[in-house]
Amino acid sequence: MGYLREGYGEEGMGQRIRSTIVIPNYNGIAYIEKCLRSLEGEPARIIVVDNGSTDGSREAVQQFPGAELICLDQNYGFCRAVNEGIAASDTAYVILLNNDTEVQRGFVRAMERAMEGRPEVFSGSAQIRSMHEPDLIDDAGDFYCAFGWAYARGKDRPKEGYQRRGRIFAACGCAAIYRRKLFREIGVFDENHFAYLEDIDLGYRAGICGYHNIYIPEAVVYHAGSAVSGSRHNGFKVDLSARNSVYLAYKNMPPAQLLLNMPLLLAGFAVKAVFFVKKDLGTVYCKGLCKGIRLCASDAGRACRVRYNRENLRSYIRIQMELWYNIWGCLRR
Repeated sequence: MGYLREGYGEEGMGQRIRSTIVIPNYNGIAYIEKCLRSLEGEPARIIVVDNGSTDGSREAVQQFPGAELICLDQNYGFCRAVNEGIAASDTAYVILLNNDTEVQRGFVRAMERAMEGRPEVFSGSAQIRSMHEPDLIDDAGDFYCAFGWAYARGKDRPKEGYQRRGRIFAACGCAAIYRRKLFREIGVFDENHFAYLEDIDLGYRAGICGYHNIYIPEAVVYHAGSAVSGSRHNGFKVDLSARNSVYLAYKNMPPAQLLLNMPLLLAGFAVKAVFFVKKDLGTVYCKGLCKGIRLCASDAGRACRVRYNRENLRSYIRIQMELWYNIWGCLRR
């Protein structure tokens, strides 16, 4: 991948600290201190990457002696912040955490144990529960279907139904662990996304390369949700998500697969347009789709497109089966 950064050392298999926690922060004063306090005693290096915050949250991080701080001069988005943290890491694993989360004790070791002895696994997603309703799931692993829709499994459902490990399409970047050395092969987060669907894209690329992503229910995280964007559906999020949904399909599907899925993708975009029209966000959504088309046609978009490799044909076939199967999972939510 052309956007892969330098600075990735080898896994330190014998070292006591095996994970680096990367927390991107942008004006997270309401949450960041509680997040860091919840990590006290967890066996991990902690790096907070600040995206030019102006609310005092950057200064608050400086009061925690166990947290390292990387300061960016402006808000470059989730992907750039995370990539800066990954580039600064030197451990076997990288764990991403949103700034509006709090972890349950033993979180780091639970994530690491699920990855150990499984070299075919690239990433793992924690059991993410609602901070405001702790018995409800916020995300139990992310999935993607042939309609071009990404969805969080278990959203707003009781936690009791999501206590088993299993394969997922992608790890939710809100609370995920990654095998750091594989970023060399798969690439890091695509900064064209800025935010939203970047974790689906990374999981998709891992799948193309033949790796798996798993759900780790033993690692529990509580998530406030939409702390920066403000709500589940707002103009900022809808615009970027629409743009990135077009780009996600374009960059990861070879031409033949894109043509095969085009009828379902168009149907999926049409259904979403109707949904957002009802929420007075239809114009925002459609403009986002247009931005996605322009991104695909741009030099930056074309440069990041995944090149088809015949050696990965089995992976493409398996992924296509998943895309069709996940339609059912999406519709019965």
